[in-house]
Amino acid sequence: MINVKAFAKVNLYLEVTRRRPDGYHDLATLFARIDVSDRLSFRKTAVPGLKLLVEGGPQGLCEPLDNIVYLAAVKFFAAFGLSPAVEIKLEKNIPLGAGLGGGSSDAAGALLGLARLYKLPRSAAGRLMKIAASLGSDVPFFMLDTAMAVGTGRGEKLKVLKPAAGLPYVVLVYPGVPVYTKEVYGRLKLGAKAEINRRRKDLGLLCGLIKKGRFAAWQAGLLFNRLEDPVLPVNKEVLLAKKKLAKAAGNALMSGSGASVFALCESRAEAARLTAEMGRIRGYRAFLTKFC
Repeated sequence: MINVKAFAKVNLYLEVTRRRPDGYHDLATLFARIDVSDRLSFRKTAVPGLKLLVEGGPQGLCEPLDNIVYLAAVKFFAAFGLSPAVEIKLEKNIPLGAGLGGGSSDAAGALLGLARLYKLPRSAAGRLMKIAASLGSDVPFFMLDTAMAVGTGRGEKLKVLKPAAGLPYVVLVYPGVPVYTKEVYGRLKLGAKAEINRRRKDLGLLCGLIKKGRFAAWQAGLLFNRLEDPVLPVNKEVLLAKKKLAKAAGNALMSGSGASVFALCESRAEAARLTAEMGRIRGYRAFLTKFC
């Protein structure tokens, strides 16, 4: 039996730099892994075939062709010329449509877990990463055993950022209503080139502070997410969650394309108090977590 944790992420910074001819967008983003996770387990079976069991999450996740874990497994076996005889169990905890990369992390977890189960050599890493990129723009980040990375291109071009100790705690709030990425990008208006260039300098400053161990909650003003522009005016639940969190914590940012928002806290006690306060709001899920 092989067990894998599929961690969620938040985006500490996300700027959309251009629309690409292929219909995708180029980004500059700072992925940050957090200690909220799904769990996957893998075991070989005597009977040939690929079986997926799902606990938690919406009913639709149980349909294999609608589940990215199943799709990742199919691509894995095709790429390496292996015949499947495996059962995969997925335990969902990360909310869907939350901007936390739950599906992408599950896909990466499937590839990594199957690679361990079938004892692939280290030389297979490049092929695994190509499969990851074909499954989604932020799947490659979750293939890395790292807390943070700067993503460019569609998000698949990665540069690992090694944070020093002493990072703030994270209070994460999901307001109970999913947001769908395709719709968000359909409403997006790019920033002016001069503004994008200025914002990119903030990303460099943010990365420098994190590497030196000098990033603190009071510097949350450096955090930025361009996708708030097309989300907050039309998704009132997300806007309200951000306002409530910002009022209580003094800072708040939406993660990815939403719907989750998060705040940074210097102490665990402060983060615990804030998590309890937000968790009492009807329909909200609140998590006290940390970068990992």
